[in-house]
Amino acid sequence: MNYRKTLLAASIISGLCISGTLFAQDSDQAATNTNTNTTSQSKQDQAKAREQAKTLGTVMVTGLRESQALSLDTKKDADSHVEVVSAVDIGKLPAKNVADTIAQLPGVNISDAAGSEGGFDEADRASLRGSAPSLTLTTVDGHNIGSGDWFITGGGGTRSVSYAMLPSEIVSQVVVHKTSEASLLEGGAAGTIDIITRKPLEFSKQLSAEASVGGVYSSLPDTTKPQFNGLVNWKNDSDTFGILAQGFYEVRELQRDGQEMLGYSYIPTGSAAAKQLGLPNNASGSTGVFYPNLPGSVLFTQERKRKGGSIDLEWKPLDNLTFNLDGFYSHMDATDYNRNYMLRLRDRVPTSTLSNYTIDGNILTGATLAGAPGVSQGIYDMISRPGESESSQYVTLDSNWQATQNLDFKFQLGTTKGTGNTPVQDIMEMDTGYGASSSYSTHGLSSPMGVSLGGNNGVYNPATVGLDWIFGDQGIHVVDKENWFQADGEFDFDDAGALSSLQFGIRDSRHTHDSLFAVAQGPNFATDINFTTNSTLWPASTQSYTNPLSSGLGSVWYWTPAQLAQLNNTYANRASTGLASDVASRFYPFDIYQMTETNKAAYLQVNFAGTNWSGNAGVRLVGTDENIGYTAGSIQQNNYSGPYCNSAFYPCGTDGTGGWYWNFYQAHYTKALPSFNLKFNLNDDGSLLARFAASQTLTRQDYGQLAGFLTLSDPEKVGSMGSGLGPNPELKPLVSTNFDASLEWYFAPRGLLSASVYAMDLNNYYDYGTVTRTYLNSYLTFNQANNPTGAPIYSQYLISQPVNVNGTLKGVELNYIQPIGEHFGTQVSYTYANGHSSGGTYLYNADGTFANNVAAGSRPLYGTSKSTVNVSAFYEDKQWNARVNYTYRSSFYDGMMPVQAGTLANAVTGQSNTMPLLPYYQAGAGYLSLSLGYTLNDHVSFSFDAMNLNNPKLRYYDYGYQAGLGFGKVPEAFYQNGRQYYLNVNFKL
Repeated sequence: MNYRKTLLAASIISGLCISGTLFAQDSDQAATNTNTNTTSQSKQDQAKAREQAKTLGTVMVTGLRESQALSLDTKKDADSHVEVVSAVDIGKLPAKNVADTIAQLPGVNISDAAGSEGGFDEADRASLRGSAPSLTLTTVDGHNIGSGDWFITGGGGTRSVSYAMLPSEIVSQVVVHKTSEASLLEGGAAGTIDIITRKPLEFSKQLSAEASVGGVYSSLPDTTKPQFNGLVNWKNDSDTFGILAQGFYEVRELQRDGQEMLGYSYIPTGSAAAKQLGLPNNASGSTGVFYPNLPGSVLFTQERKRKGGSIDLEWKPLDNLTFNLDGFYSHMDATDYNRNYMLRLRDRVPTSTLSNYTIDGNILTGATLAGAPGVSQGIYDMISRPGESESSQYVTLDSNWQATQNLDFKFQLGTTKGTGNTPVQDIMEMDTGYGASSSYSTHGLSSPMGVSLGGNNGVYNPATVGLDWIFGDQGIHVVDKENWFQADGEFDFDDAGALSSLQFGIRDSRHTHDSLFAVAQGPNFATDINFTTNSTLWPASTQSYTNPLSSGLGSVWYWTPAQLAQLNNTYANRASTGLASDVASRFYPFDIYQMTETNKAAYLQVNFAGTNWSGNAGVRLVGTDENIGYTAGSIQQNNYSGPYCNSAFYPCGTDGTGGWYWNFYQAHYTKALPSFNLKFNLNDDGSLLARFAASQTLTRQDYGQLAGFLTLSDPEKVGSMGSGLGPNPELKPLVSTNFDASLEWYFAPRGLLSASVYAMDLNNYYDYGTVTRTYLNSYLTFNQANNPTGAPIYSQYLISQPVNVNGTLKGVELNYIQPIGEHFGTQVSYTYANGHSSGGTYLYNADGTFANNVAAGSRPLYGTSKSTVNVSAFYEDKQWNARVNYTYRSSFYDGMMPVQAGTLANAVTGQSNTMPLLPYYQAGAGYLSLSLGYTLNDHVSFSFDAMNLNNPKLRYYDYGYQAGLGFGKVPEAFYQNGRQYYLNVNFKL
C-alpha cells in the first residue's frame, strides 16, 4: 500500500465507522494532509503527488460529517484493504480505550477478557476477521508494544496486547490493515492494527493545551471515581522543534456478580450415588453420568487505577531531516477481591443420599443432597490480591531523512516492556454447611442454576465453618520485553512506466518473555508450626453480600481484605527465598519459564500505478532463533540443567534422585512472506472500486503454548496414570495463506456500500493433543500416612498440550454507511466467519476416563464468532451531537479451560473423577452504548458516555462432545458487570 506520510495524515476521523460521540473537531492539530494516491493519474500527476507528499499540509476539520467524508476518501485511495479511525481531541470518542474506538469497524471483534477468567466491563483484546486475538498484531507507530496481564491465570502470556493499558486519548489514528504488505511488521496472520500517536509539529498553533475532567459512575458498586486526561503541546515559531506532553489518571470501581461451575465430574461406578440412581457398573470405573463441580455465588470487586502519560520531542534541524524521541508509560493498579461461596458437589454427589434428582443428556441436572452430621456440603474461597498490576511502556528514537528529491530513509531504535504482577494472594478456603442439606437445579444455558445450602449463610458461625486449607501462588512477576532497530527506505521513480516507488528495509529485534519466581502454599502446610484449625482465633466480625445470580444462597458473609491479610500472615507459610538452605521453601518451579527470540527481517516492496489501477507487490524474509526454557521434574531435552533441590514441592531424596530441572529447547526457522495488492477503478468518477489481495503471513505461537505453566492431577494409586495440562516448546510458527476480494461503492461524499470476501489457509495452527510424561506424584509422595519418609514417588501423566494442526477460515464482510439529510446518519455492518481446525486428539473417552491419541476430527477455531453485527445512528449540528451504538457477536470457542482436580479418586484407576480440561465457549452477547455532546464555545464542551447500557449477561458454557465426552453444551459461568456512566468537561486553549 502506498502509505506515505501524507496519506496517513489525511486519515481524519473515521466518524461513522467507529463507536463514538464526536464534538466539533479541533483544527489545532493538523489532522494532516493531502491525498497522494496515484490511482488514475498521468505521469505528470504522479510526480506532482510525490512533491505534495514531501510537504505536510493542513486539513481543517470542523465536525463529524467532514471527518467522515475525509475518512472515506482515505479508505478509497489506499492501495490495500484498510480501515482508518482518528481522534484529534481528548474526549471525542465514546471509548475508554483504543479497542472501543475500533469496535464498530467491519471485521473487528472485541473481547472483554484475556482468557478463561470471564468477561469484565471493559474491552480488553481486539481481533480481526473471526480469528483469535493472538493472530492480530497490534503495533504503536509501527513497532511492538510490551504487554502484561494483571490476572494471575493470564500470566502464561499471549502475544495479544491488553488494550486496557491504552486510553483512547493517546490516539491520532488507528489504521487497521486487513491485507498484508512486505513493509509491515510480521506477526499478524489475520491482520495488523497500528496505533498512530500524536506528534508535536503536527499541531497548527504554537501553544495548545487540552484537558478533560470528570468522573465515572459504576452502577453495581454504586460508586463515582475521577477521570482526567491532559495535553500540552508547544513548538517554536519556525516549526523546527516541538514538545508534546500527555497525562492520564483514570479510576474506576468494578463489581462483577457471577456464578461459576468450575468444571464437571463423572459419577464413579460402585459409588453410593451410582447404586441409588441405578447406573451401570462399567469396567472403566465411570458411569458416564456427569454433574457440575462447585456451583455457587461469586462476587468479584476491583479498583482499576490507570495512570501514565507520554512525552514526545520532535526536532527538524534541516528541511530534509527530522528526529523524534517518544516515550510512553501506562500502569494499572488492579487490586481485587474474589469471593466464591460454593456447593460442594464435586466430592459429595457420589457419596451422598440424593433425592429430587433429574438426568438429561448424561447430565445430573438437579438433585437434593441430604445432610449428615460432621459432613460439609459447601466450600468457600475468599481470595484477596492486593497489589496486582500490569504495565506497558516504550521509548523510541526515530529519524526521517530525505536524502534526495526521490529518496527517503527512516530509522528507528527502540525498547518496550510490559509486566504483569501478582505479589500477594491472601486466601482462606473454608468448609461450610456442616450437617446441612443442599440442592441445585440447572436452567439450561440461558439462566444461572438454582442453588441452596441450608442454614444462615450471611452470618459467620464457627460451629458450622472449618478451615479447608490456604492455597495460592504469589511473588509472580511476568516480564515481556523487546529491543529493536529498524531502517526503511523508499525511492520514487520519475519515469519508470507503471512503477511508482520502491520500498526496502531491514529490522533486527530481541524479544524476551519470562516469569522467573513464584512461591506457593504447601505441601504439608497443615504441619507448619503456626497452623491452626481453632476457629475461635479467627475474626468474629464479618461483612456480607447478596448475589442476584445466586439468590437461593441468600446473603453470604465474608472477611475484609485486611482480615485475610492478617490471617495469612499468621497461619500461611510461603517462604520467599527459594534457597536450598530454606528446608521449608515454598518456591514453586512449575510457574517459571523463560523465552528469548532473536528476529531478523528484510523486505522489498514495489508500488505501481496506471490508468484506473494501482497496487503493490513485495516479499518479506523473516528469520527467528528461538530459545525456550521450561521446568519439569525430569530431563526432557538434551540441553538441561539440574537437578535443583530448593523446593519442597520437588525435594531431592537421600539417594540423589528427585528435584526439578530446567529444560531448554532451541529452534531456528526462516520464511519468505510474499504479498500482492491490486485495486481497480470500475467507472469514470472513481466511485466504484474492486480490490484483490493475496499474501502469506506469519504468527509466532503464544508464549503460554510454548512455555508457560504446567498443571498436574495426581493419581491416588501407585502405577496409575495422572493427567495434566502443559506447554509444547516444539510448536512451529503459524503460516497463513490469505486471499481477499472486495467491492466498494462510494455513492455519496459520506456514503459507502461495500462487500468483501476473505479466506485463510492456516498451516501449523494449534489445537490440543496428548503426550505421556513422568513427574513427581505429590499426592503419594507427601501422604505421610502411607509414605512417612517422604521418598519421591513418580507416576506417568497423560499431558494434554498444544500440537500443530491445520485450519481454514472463510468469511464475508458487509458495510453500509448512509447519510440522512444534513445532520443525521447511520451505519450497519455485518461480518460472517466460519473456521475449523483438524488434527487434534481427544483427551477423554465418552465416559470421562482418559483417551490416548484418539483423533478429534474437526473443531472450531479460537475466537471465531460466526456472526458479528454493528448498528449505529448519529446526529450532529454545530452545538449538539448524539450517537447510539449496538454491537452483537455470536458465541465463540475460547479455548480449553483448565479445571482444578477433584478429591474423589476413581476406584478402578486411581484417577480423579474431575476432568482437568474442558472446551470453553462464550455465548453470544450484545452491547449497547450511548454518547451525547454539547459544545458551549471554542474552549469548553461537555460529553456524556454510557457504556453497557443493556447490562449484558455474559454466559459461558462447556461443550463436552468436542473433547470426546458424552454430553453436549452445559453451563459453566454467568456474569454481570452493570452499567458505566462517564461525564466530562473538556477544556481547550
